[in-house]
Amino acid sequence: MKFMKTQFKILLVLIVVVFASCKDLTEMNVNPNGVDPSTVNPNLLVPTVIVATAQPYLSNGYNGNVAGVMQYVQKSGWSSGLNNFDWVNEVSWSGYYGNLRNIKQLYDRSMDEGMEFQQGLALVLRAFNFGIITDSWGDAPYTAALNAPIGAQEDLFPVFDSQETIYKGIIEDLKMANTLLSKTNDAYIGISQDADVMYNGSPLKWRKLANSLMLRYYMRVSTKLPDYAKSGIEEIISNAGTYPVFTGNEDDATMDYVGTSNSDSWPANTTYDNSQSNFSRIQLCAGFRDVLVDFNDPRLAVWFKKTKVPIKISTKYDPEVDIKVDGVRYLLPSYVASQGYVVYNKNTWQAASADGKTIIDTMDYAAIPTAVVGYEPYNYNLNPKPTQGGYNDHISALADMYKNATGDLQKARLISYAEVCFILAEAAKKGWTVGSQQTWYEKGVKASLETWGVGGDYSSYISGSGVAYDGSQEQIMTQKWIGNWTNATESGCDWRRTGLPDLKFGARGKRDAMPLRLRYDANEKNRNSANYSDAISKLVETPFTSQDGKDSSWSKFWLLQ
Repeated sequence: MKFMKTQFKILLVLIVVVFASCKDLTEMNVNPNGVDPSTVNPNLLVPTVIVATAQPYLSNGYNGNVAGVMQYVQKSGWSSGLNNFDWVNEVSWSGYYGNLRNIKQLYDRSMDEGMEFQQGLALVLRAFNFGIITDSWGDAPYTAALNAPIGAQEDLFPVFDSQETIYKGIIEDLKMANTLLSKTNDAYIGISQDADVMYNGSPLKWRKLANSLMLRYYMRVSTKLPDYAKSGIEEIISNAGTYPVFTGNEDDATMDYVGTSNSDSWPANTTYDNSQSNFSRIQLCAGFRDVLVDFNDPRLAVWFKKTKVPIKISTKYDPEVDIKVDGVRYLLPSYVASQGYVVYNKNTWQAASADGKTIIDTMDYAAIPTAVVGYEPYNYNLNPKPTQGGYNDHISALADMYKNATGDLQKARLISYAEVCFILAEAAKKGWTVGSQQTWYEKGVKASLETWGVGGDYSSYISGSGVAYDGSQEQIMTQKWIGNWTNATESGCDWRRTGLPDLKFGARGKRDAMPLRLRYDANEKNRNSANYSDAISKLVETPFTSQDGKDSSWSKFWLLQ
C-alpha cells in the first residue's frame, strides 16, 4: 500500500509538470499576490516612501552618531561613534537610493495617471533624500543615479555630480513641486488621506513644505553661493502668494509612530525591549545640558529626567567617605581630594580630562561630556554597577515618554516652523530683505517652546540671560540647535557651515576634531571605481585625514572648502 501511494504521488507531480510546461514561462513567473509595478496605484507607494524618509532621519538625529557629535546625547555603552568620533568606517547610502527608486516609481506612475498631487509629493521627497545624501557624503550620483534600467554604461556606473549641481537640482525639484501643488484641492484626482501619513492629503501643506525646504537649502549654500541664496530667499519671502511657507507649528512636517510593532515604533522604546538596554544607554550630553541649565530652559525637564541617584560632596555623614542615603550618594570632601577626583566644571573639564582626572558630576541633571573617556563610558561618574548596556544611575536619562512606542511628542520631524523662523533670522542678520531679525528670532524661540508644551514659559524665558535678543549670530544658531532636538542631522549641517554653537569636547576622540562627512561605501570604491576616484580627488584634506587618505570623515567637500 505504501508503494502504491508513493507511485501515485510521483504520477501526480509528473502531470503537474507536463501541464506547466505548456504554459508560457513569462506567464508562470508572476506572483499572484504581487502588484505589477507598471500598473500599481501611486497611493500604494505614498506611505512607503514617506516612512522610509522620516524613520531613518529621526533615528539618526535622535540617537545616531551625529546626535552624539552634536552633543545632544551620549551613550553609556557601544558608543564610540557617538562619544568619540569613531567615523573611520565606510557607511552605505543604499537605503536612501533604494527609497529614491521607489520615489521615482511613484513619480512615473503619477505621471502616467495624471495625478499631480502625488507627483509634487514625490518631488519633495526626492529633494529631501538627495539632500541627506549630499549633506552627508558630498558629491554623489544624481543625474544618472536612478537610470540603471536603461542599461547604458553611464547609467550602470553613474558619475558623481558635484554638490553644487545637486543642491541646485534639489531647489529646482522643489520649485516644480510648488507649481504642481498650487491648485485647489478639487483640481486633483486620486488623493488618499490615509496614504499620506504626514499631511493627510493636503496639497497646501506639501506646498508649504517644498518652499520651506527651499529656504533650508538656499541657506545651506549661502556661504558658497551668496548671491544665489540671497535672491532665492528674498524671492520666496517677498511672494507669499506664489511661495507659501510654514506660518505656524501646525505646518511642521511630522510623522507619528503607529506603535504596533518595533518596526513602526519610536526607536529604542521599552515596549518591545523588556531589557530596556537600548533605552538606558541613551543619556544626556554635558554640552547640551550646560546650555539648557545656563538658560534655565524648561525643555530640559521635558526631554530628560533628573539623575536617579545624584552625587553630592558633603561632610553630612562624616566619617563615612562614600555612602548612599535616601537616594543620594554622599562623598566626603577629604576622600574626593585623596582620590584625585575633580568636580565637573564647564570651563575646566577638558583640561581635567586631558590630565587623566576622574570627573564627578554633581548636578541635578548629570551628563556625559563628549570624548571625555577612552575606556567604556559606563564607568563614568563613579557608576557602582558598570556593565556594557547597563543603566548608569548617576547620569540623567531620557524622559519616560521615550520609553513608549508612540506618543503626542514622539514624532519624526523633517523640518519645523521654528527652523524656518531661525533661517529667516539668519538671513536678516546677513542684511537680506526678509523682515526683522529680532522678530524672526523670537518667533522661532516661541514656536519651539510651544512645540514641546512649555509655551507658557515664553515670556520669562525670552527675557532671560543669554536668551534675550542681542543681535548675534551665535544666539540664533544656539537656539536653532536647541530647537532641533531629535534632528541632529540638520544641526550638524549648521555647525559645519557656521561653527556655531561653539561645541567643546575632550581629548579622547578618534581625532582632535569633529568629523565633517561620511566616507563612501566600499561598494562604490569597488564597483564604480573611476567615478569614485574622481569624486575623492575633489575633497580637500585637513590635518586630521592622514590615517585615512582623502576619503576621510575629516576631509572637506565643496560646501566647506
